[in-house]
Amino acid sequence: MTWWEALILGLVQGLTEFLPVSSSGHLEIGQALLGTAGEENLTFAIVVHTATVLATIVVFWNQIVDLFRGTFFTRTWNSEKQYVIKILLSMIPVFVIGMFFKDEVEAFFGNGLLLVGICLLITAALLALSEWLSKRRNTQGHEVTYKDAIIIGCAQAIAVLPGLSRSGTTIATGLLCGVKKEEVAKFSFLMVLIPILGEAFLSLLDVLKGEETTTLGLLPLVVGFIAAFVSGAFACRFMIEIVRRQQLIYFAIYCLIIGAVAIGCSL
Repeated sequence: MTWWEALILGLVQGLTEFLPVSSSGHLEIGQALLGTAGEENLTFAIVVHTATVLATIVVFWNQIVDLFRGTFFTRTWNSEKQYVIKILLSMIPVFVIGMFFKDEVEAFFGNGLLLVGICLLITAALLALSEWLSKRRNTQGHEVTYKDAIIIGCAQAIAVLPGLSRSGTTIATGLLCGVKKEEVAKFSFLMVLIPILGEAFLSLLDVLKGEETTTLGLLPLVVGFIAAFVSGAFACRFMIEIVRRQQLIYFAIYCLIIGAVAIGCSL
């Protein structure tokens, strides 16, 4: 992988991580078009995913600091502690998938464009359905409940499939549960911080132990990281506005088109 290929894929990852169009699916498509498919895909994916998580921390820095202070520096059972518990609950399903089905999940990354295309079509259907139902409701929605957190967490676990947008699936699921538009976007972005950072840490340990090696040079990894971080910070802020304005239908149409193209190219 050259540095300019890493730049393109990093930009793709950063922009699509927060937009409901599947970053993993677009990485698969981008790698196929650039001819880098199968070339240290997992290593590069972990690096750029970590970059987008750090971008999330920058965008939500004030909220994260408030949650930290409210959780560890007060003795009362406050809203910050409750919010952190909800985030921890949402992590349980993806933790189970990561611990017990890691090999099966990694096997999906390499099944080609057909699986990506099918999952993009599912993403399109979820986005369209959630926007339609949210517009039909007369209420403004409610705060994330413990039950909502578990359901959204299950959606996140299913969205490990390439082509099934994590942000799109979790946001759509939250909207279907009746959660406020502003709240579901923030919760969707915050709930992924620990799982992805944990995955990156475990992968780093594997490299240090010699269980995993990489032939990628330092330059492509650095370029990809920076590109994903900068574009991810922009996309994160942009997506919050998209959800607030109920404009998910445009991304549903986009996923429908790209999914159909991916399926067509795979046949």
